[in-house]
Amino acid sequence: MKFYRIYIEITNVCGLKCSFCPTKELPNKEMDLDFFESLISQAKHYTKEIACHVVGDPLTQSNLSDYLDIIHKHGLKAMLTTSGYFLKKHSYETLFHPAVKQINISLNAFNKNDTSLSFEQYMTPILDLCKEKLKREEELFINLRVWNLDEAMSERAFNETLFAKLSNAFDHNLSLDTVYAEKPKSIRLASKILVHFDNYFEWPSLKNENYGDGTCQGLQSHVAVLASGVVVPCCLDCDGIIELGDLNKESLADILSSKRAVAMLEGFKEGEAVEELCQKCSYKDRFNI
Repeated sequence: MKFYRIYIEITNVCGLKCSFCPTKELPNKEMDLDFFESLISQAKHYTKEIACHVVGDPLTQSNLSDYLDIIHKHGLKAMLTTSGYFLKKHSYETLFHPAVKQINISLNAFNKNDTSLSFEQYMTPILDLCKEKLKREEELFINLRVWNLDEAMSERAFNETLFAKLSNAFDHNLSLDTVYAEKPKSIRLASKILVHFDNYFEWPSLKNENYGDGTCQGLQSHVAVLASGVVVPCCLDCDGIIELGDLNKESLADILSSKRAVAMLEGFKEGEAVEELCQKCSYKDRFNI
């Protein structure tokens, strides 16, 4: 069994309360470095890439470089996904760590939080990071996420301001009307700096309506580990509803070969969602077109 990546939540603390994210049910937790290394030593047999989040923001961790050192030590690459609010906590040496393959920054986080920061104060460190990457000719990707292209276009005013800022910073004409009409997946702003577009999505919940069967990438392209050490089948099961096992008690190999994990995987291969949470997840519709 091989995965494109494994999501490992080094902390479930995000530091924000974005309206498009679910309310966290689990207590605050960060993953101990020794435990993290024991997990990486197992994970490297299944993947070459570690995404350092599920719902937590890895940049809230002041010792982020220690986690990246461990990933690098074991020959893996890291992906960091952040709101961008905590960039100033880290040096460029950490953010451009040789383990880091890609940094994803969710730009619409600014518009969905009550914050004392102005738009300029929020965007400046993000754009400075991009400028420094180009100056140093760093090989990592920076992916600026604009995942708010909902049909109601409720974010249009914010996006107009954002697009003007990005257009000016990168000397690139980003047309809001063109993006809404053509719905590109991404637009290249500079060398390995992209703005990526998508729509809001509904997080899976046992309270959702039943969407029925279908396939999913959970346990096929990826698997996730929460900060507590609990293994879940996908990166959207942030509260551990489908607990496949606990790495404090079992090995990753045993968990992935467990009866529950195998049943899920075999079900997805047949277009069947065997778990209730999967039945109530609309995100899987993206894979059932």
